Amino acid sequence: MTGFLRAAGRFGPTAAFVCLWSSGAIFIRLGLDHASPLAFLSLRFALALLAIAVILRLQGQRWPRFRAWPRLLATGLLLVGAYAVCYMAAMDQGMTPGAVATVMGLQPVLTLVMTGGARSPRRIAGLALALAGLVAVVWQSLAAATLTPAGAALALAALISMTAGALLQKRSAIDPLAAMPVQYLAALGLCLLVLPGEAVRFDPVPAAALPLLWLALVISVGAQLLFYRLIRAGDLVNVTSLFYLVPAGTVLLDFAVFGTVPAPLALCGMAAILGGVGLVFGRGQPAAAKA
Repeated sequence: MTGFLRAAGRFGPTAAFVCLWSSGAIFIRLGLDHASPLAFLSLRFALALLAIAVILRLQGQRWPRFRAWPRLLATGLLLVGAYAVCYMAAMDQGMTPGAVATVMGLQPVLTLVMTGGARSPRRIAGLALALAGLVAVVWQSLAAATLTPAGAALALAALISMTAGALLQKRSAIDPLAAMPVQYLAALGLCLLVLPGEAVRFDPVPAAALPLLWLALVISVGAQLLFYRLIRAGDLVNVTSLFYLVPAGTVLLDFAVFGTVPAPLALCGMAAILGGVGLVFGRGQPAAAKA
Protein backbone atom coordinates (compact mmCIF):
# COMPACT_ATOMS: atom_id res chain seq x y z
CA MET A 1 0.00 0.00 0.00
CA THR A 2 2.84 2.36 0.86
CA GLY A 3 4.50 1.66 -2.48
CA PHE A 4 1.24 2.39 -4.32
CA LEU A 5 0.82 5.71 -2.51
CA ARG A 6 4.41 6.65 -3.23
CA ALA A 7 3.96 5.86 -6.95
CA ALA A 8 0.68 7.80 -7.03
CA GLY A 9 2.42 10.80 -5.51
CA ARG A 10 5.21 10.67 -8.13
CA PHE A 11 3.20 9.90 -11.24
CA GLY A 12 -0.30 11.10 -10.25
CA PRO A 13 0.10 14.76 -11.29
CA THR A 14 1.65 13.73 -14.61
CA ALA A 15 -1.14 11.25 -15.40
CA ALA A 16 -3.82 13.72 -14.29
CA PHE A 17 -2.38 16.45 -16.53
CA VAL A 18 -2.30 14.19 -19.60
CA CYS A 19 -5.86 12.93 -19.01
CA LEU A 20 -7.28 16.40 -18.44
CA TRP A 21 -5.42 18.03 -21.34
CA SER A 22 -6.48 15.19 -23.66
CA SER A 23 -10.13 16.02 -22.94
CA GLY A 24 -9.66 19.57 -24.23
CA ALA A 25 -10.10 18.72 -27.92
CA ILE A 26 -13.36 16.87 -27.21
CA PHE A 27 -14.89 19.84 -25.41
CA ILE A 28 -13.55 22.33 -27.97
CA ARG A 29 -15.36 20.31 -30.64
CA LEU A 30 -18.58 20.49 -28.61
CA GLY A 31 -18.15 24.17 -27.78
CA LEU A 32 -17.50 25.35 -31.32
CA ASP A 33 -20.91 23.97 -32.34
CA HIS A 34 -22.38 26.89 -30.43
CA ALA A 35 -19.83 29.70 -30.71
CA SER A 36 -17.28 31.31 -32.99
CA PRO A 37 -13.66 30.50 -32.00
CA LEU A 38 -12.57 33.87 -30.58
CA ALA A 39 -15.87 34.46 -28.82
CA PHE A 40 -15.51 31.05 -27.18
CA LEU A 41 -11.90 31.74 -26.20
CA SER A 42 -12.79 35.15 -24.76
CA LEU A 43 -15.53 33.68 -22.58
CA ARG A 44 -13.26 30.81 -21.53
CA PHE A 45 -10.42 33.10 -20.44
CA ALA A 46 -12.82 35.52 -18.70
CA LEU A 47 -14.35 32.69 -16.65
CA ALA A 48 -10.90 31.26 -15.84
CA LEU A 49 -9.70 34.69 -14.71
CA LEU A 50 -12.76 35.10 -12.48
CA ALA A 51 -12.35 31.61 -10.99
CA ILE A 52 -8.66 32.12 -10.18
CA ALA A 53 -9.35 35.53 -8.63
CA VAL A 54 -12.00 33.92 -6.39
CA ILE A 55 -9.63 31.09 -5.39
CA LEU A 56 -6.89 33.56 -4.47
CA ARG A 57 -9.40 35.59 -2.47
CA LEU A 58 -10.62 32.53 -0.55
CA GLN A 59 -7.05 31.47 0.18
CA GLY A 60 -6.08 34.94 1.33
CA GLN A 61 -3.40 35.26 -1.36
CA ARG A 62 -2.55 38.50 -3.07
CA TRP A 63 -1.94 39.17 -6.73
CA PRO A 64 1.73 39.61 -7.65
CA ARG A 65 3.31 43.03 -7.19
CA PHE A 66 3.14 45.35 -10.19
CA ARG A 67 6.89 45.16 -10.75
CA ALA A 68 6.43 41.49 -11.67
CA TRP A 69 3.59 42.18 -14.08
CA PRO A 70 5.59 42.85 -17.29
CA ARG A 71 7.14 39.37 -17.25
CA LEU A 72 3.84 37.74 -16.25
CA LEU A 73 1.94 39.59 -18.97
CA ALA A 74 4.53 38.49 -21.55
CA THR A 75 4.26 34.87 -20.36
CA GLY A 76 0.47 34.90 -20.51
CA LEU A 77 0.47 36.62 -23.87
CA LEU A 78 2.69 33.89 -25.34
CA LEU A 79 1.88 30.70 -23.44
CA VAL A 80 -1.88 31.20 -23.16
CA GLY A 81 -3.14 33.92 -25.51
CA ALA A 82 -1.01 33.85 -28.67
CA TYR A 83 -0.80 30.05 -28.61
CA ALA A 84 -4.59 29.63 -28.43
CA VAL A 85 -5.38 32.37 -30.95
CA CYS A 86 -2.81 31.13 -33.49
CA TYR A 87 -3.98 27.52 -32.99
CA MET A 88 -7.59 28.48 -33.76
CA ALA A 89 -6.58 30.72 -36.65
CA ALA A 90 -4.45 27.97 -38.20
CA MET A 91 -7.45 25.64 -38.23
CA ASP A 92 -9.55 28.43 -39.72
CA GLN A 93 -7.00 28.52 -42.57
CA GLY A 94 -7.59 24.81 -43.32
CA MET A 95 -5.08 23.19 -40.97
CA THR A 96 -6.73 20.23 -39.25
CA PRO A 97 -6.16 19.55 -35.53
CA GLY A 98 -3.89 16.68 -36.53
CA ALA A 99 -1.76 18.92 -38.73
CA VAL A 100 -1.40 21.51 -35.97
CA ALA A 101 -0.64 18.74 -33.45
CA THR A 102 2.18 17.53 -35.71
CA VAL A 103 3.70 21.01 -35.81
CA MET A 104 3.31 21.31 -32.04
CA GLY A 105 5.06 17.94 -31.75
CA LEU A 106 8.27 19.79 -32.55
CA GLN A 107 8.06 21.63 -29.23
CA PRO A 108 10.27 19.22 -27.21
CA VAL A 109 12.89 19.33 -29.99
CA LEU A 110 12.75 23.14 -30.15
CA THR A 111 12.92 23.30 -26.35
CA LEU A 112 15.96 21.01 -26.36
CA VAL A 113 17.71 23.26 -28.88
CA MET A 114 16.84 26.48 -27.05
CA THR A 115 17.80 25.23 -23.58
CA GLY A 116 20.91 23.29 -24.56
CA GLY A 117 19.69 20.30 -22.54
CA ALA A 118 21.20 16.82 -22.50
CA ARG A 119 21.22 15.31 -26.00
CA SER A 120 21.96 11.67 -25.33
CA PRO A 121 21.27 9.19 -28.17
CA ARG A 122 18.53 7.63 -26.04
CA ARG A 123 16.75 10.95 -25.57
CA ILE A 124 17.00 11.92 -29.25
CA ALA A 125 15.74 8.46 -30.29
CA GLY A 126 12.81 8.81 -27.86
CA LEU A 127 11.80 12.21 -29.25
CA ALA A 128 12.03 10.90 -32.83
CA LEU A 129 10.00 7.76 -32.02
CA ALA A 130 7.33 9.76 -30.19
CA LEU A 131 7.08 12.25 -33.08
CA ALA A 132 6.70 9.39 -35.57
CA GLY A 133 4.00 7.90 -33.36
CA LEU A 134 2.22 11.25 -33.21
CA VAL A 135 2.16 11.45 -37.02
CA ALA A 136 0.70 7.92 -37.14
CA VAL A 137 -2.01 8.78 -34.61
CA VAL A 138 -3.13 11.93 -36.46
CA TRP A 139 -2.42 10.64 -39.98
CA GLN A 140 -6.03 10.77 -41.21
CA SER A 141 -6.42 14.33 -39.96
CA LEU A 142 -3.01 15.24 -41.35
CA ALA A 143 -3.88 13.87 -44.79
CA ALA A 144 -7.10 15.91 -44.85
CA ALA A 145 -5.35 19.18 -44.04
CA THR A 146 -5.26 22.03 -46.51
CA LEU A 147 -1.70 23.31 -46.32
CA THR A 148 -1.54 27.03 -47.05
CA PRO A 149 1.30 29.44 -46.28
CA ALA A 150 -0.93 31.34 -43.86
CA GLY A 151 -2.06 28.17 -42.06
CA ALA A 152 1.48 26.84 -41.77
CA ALA A 153 2.77 30.21 -40.53
CA LEU A 154 0.05 30.39 -37.87
CA ALA A 155 0.79 26.83 -36.70
CA LEU A 156 4.48 27.71 -36.42
CA ALA A 157 3.53 30.88 -34.53
CA ALA A 158 1.55 28.71 -32.07
CA LEU A 159 4.60 26.46 -31.65
CA ILE A 160 7.00 29.36 -31.05
CA SER A 161 4.57 31.14 -28.71
CA MET A 162 4.05 28.12 -26.48
CA THR A 163 7.74 27.20 -26.43
CA ALA A 164 8.87 30.74 -25.57
CA GLY A 165 6.10 31.07 -22.98
CA ALA A 166 7.07 27.76 -21.33
CA LEU A 167 10.68 28.94 -21.09
CA LEU A 168 9.55 32.16 -19.39
CA GLN A 169 7.33 30.19 -17.03
CA LYS A 170 10.20 27.85 -16.15
CA ARG A 171 12.30 30.82 -15.06
CA SER A 172 9.54 32.36 -12.94
CA ALA A 173 9.91 32.23 -9.15
CA ILE A 174 6.31 33.38 -8.54
CA ASP A 175 3.77 30.83 -7.29
CA PRO A 176 1.94 29.52 -10.38
CA LEU A 177 -1.54 30.11 -8.95
CA ALA A 178 -0.71 33.71 -8.05
CA ALA A 179 0.78 34.28 -11.52
CA MET A 180 -2.17 32.91 -13.47
CA PRO A 181 -4.66 35.81 -13.10
CA VAL A 182 -2.19 38.28 -14.61
CA GLN A 183 -1.41 35.82 -17.40
CA TYR A 184 -5.09 35.26 -18.20
CA LEU A 185 -5.64 39.00 -18.14
CA ALA A 186 -3.07 39.26 -20.96
CA ALA A 187 -4.66 36.35 -22.86
CA LEU A 188 -8.14 37.84 -22.53
CA GLY A 189 -6.87 41.22 -23.69
CA LEU A 190 -5.38 39.67 -26.83
CA CYS A 191 -8.62 37.83 -27.62
CA LEU A 192 -10.69 40.98 -27.22
CA LEU A 193 -8.23 42.88 -29.40
CA VAL A 194 -8.61 40.49 -32.34
CA LEU A 195 -12.27 39.61 -31.69
CA PRO A 196 -13.66 42.26 -34.09
CA GLY A 197 -11.90 40.43 -36.92
CA GLU A 198 -14.39 37.55 -36.88
CA ALA A 199 -18.16 37.21 -37.12
CA VAL A 200 -18.96 36.86 -33.42
CA ARG A 201 -21.44 34.13 -32.54
CA PHE A 202 -22.51 32.54 -29.26
CA ASP A 203 -25.65 30.48 -28.75
CA PRO A 204 -26.87 30.90 -25.15
CA VAL A 205 -28.14 27.34 -24.87
CA PRO A 206 -27.56 24.73 -22.12
CA ALA A 207 -25.46 22.59 -24.51
CA ALA A 208 -22.87 25.38 -24.67
CA ALA A 209 -22.48 25.60 -20.90
CA LEU A 210 -20.75 22.27 -20.20
CA PRO A 211 -17.87 22.64 -22.72
CA LEU A 212 -17.37 26.28 -21.72
CA LEU A 213 -17.25 25.49 -17.99
CA TRP A 214 -15.06 22.43 -18.50
CA LEU A 215 -12.50 24.29 -20.60
CA ALA A 216 -12.53 27.39 -18.37
CA LEU A 217 -12.38 25.66 -14.98
CA VAL A 218 -10.99 22.17 -15.48
CA ILE A 219 -8.53 22.86 -18.31
CA SER A 220 -7.61 26.54 -17.97
CA VAL A 221 -7.42 26.38 -14.16
CA GLY A 222 -6.85 22.77 -13.07
CA ALA A 223 -4.81 21.34 -15.95
CA GLN A 224 -2.90 24.58 -16.52
CA LEU A 225 -1.92 24.70 -12.85
CA LEU A 226 -0.70 21.10 -13.03
CA PHE A 227 1.29 22.01 -16.14
CA TYR A 228 2.94 24.94 -14.36
CA ARG A 229 3.84 22.82 -11.35
CA LEU A 230 5.38 20.17 -13.61
CA ILE A 231 7.36 22.90 -15.39
CA ARG A 232 8.63 24.23 -12.06
CA ALA A 233 9.65 20.81 -10.71
CA GLY A 234 10.91 19.01 -13.81
CA ASP A 235 13.11 19.05 -16.88
CA LEU A 236 11.35 21.23 -19.47
CA VAL A 237 12.06 18.87 -22.40
CA ASN A 238 10.57 15.98 -20.43
CA VAL A 239 7.50 17.99 -19.50
CA THR A 240 6.83 19.19 -23.06
CA SER A 241 7.27 15.64 -24.36
CA LEU A 242 4.11 14.76 -22.40
CA PHE A 243 2.17 16.56 -25.13
CA TYR A 244 2.94 13.59 -27.39
CA LEU A 245 0.57 11.60 -25.17
CA VAL A 246 -2.29 14.08 -25.55
CA PRO A 247 -3.48 13.07 -29.07
CA ALA A 248 -3.41 9.42 -28.01
CA GLY A 249 -5.52 10.28 -24.97
CA THR A 250 -7.89 12.27 -27.16
CA VAL A 251 -8.31 9.27 -29.50
CA LEU A 252 -9.28 7.09 -26.54
CA LEU A 253 -11.71 9.71 -25.24
CA ASP A 254 -13.14 10.11 -28.75
CA PHE A 255 -13.82 6.38 -28.73
CA ALA A 256 -15.37 6.51 -25.25
CA VAL A 257 -17.55 9.60 -25.89
CA PHE A 258 -18.39 9.46 -29.59
CA GLY A 259 -17.73 5.78 -30.37
CA THR A 260 -15.07 6.59 -32.97
CA VAL A 261 -13.02 3.42 -33.40
CA PRO A 262 -9.28 4.19 -33.75
CA ALA A 263 -7.58 2.93 -36.90
CA PRO A 264 -4.87 0.24 -36.60
CA LEU A 265 -2.27 2.82 -37.64
CA ALA A 266 -3.37 5.07 -34.76
CA LEU A 267 -3.01 2.18 -32.31
CA CYS A 268 0.53 1.51 -33.57
CA GLY A 269 1.26 5.22 -33.23
CA MET A 270 0.05 5.22 -29.64
CA ALA A 271 2.40 2.35 -28.83
CA ALA A 272 5.28 4.23 -30.48
CA ILE A 273 4.47 7.37 -28.45
CA LEU A 274 4.52 5.41 -25.19
CA GLY A 275 7.85 3.85 -26.12
CA GLY A 276 9.33 7.17 -27.20
CA VAL A 277 8.24 9.04 -24.08
CA GLY A 278 9.61 6.17 -22.00
CA LEU A 279 12.99 6.61 -23.69
CA VAL A 280 12.91 10.38 -23.12
CA PHE A 281 12.33 10.02 -19.39
CA GLY A 282 14.68 7.08 -18.95
CA ARG A 283 14.65 4.74 -15.97
CA GLY A 284 10.97 5.41 -15.41
CA GLN A 285 11.36 8.83 -13.83
CA PRO A 286 8.30 11.05 -13.85
CA ALA A 287 8.11 14.50 -15.40
CA ALA A 288 8.52 16.06 -11.99
CA ALA A 289 11.95 14.57 -11.50
CA LYS A 290 14.58 17.20 -10.97
CA ALA A 291 16.53 18.25 -14.02
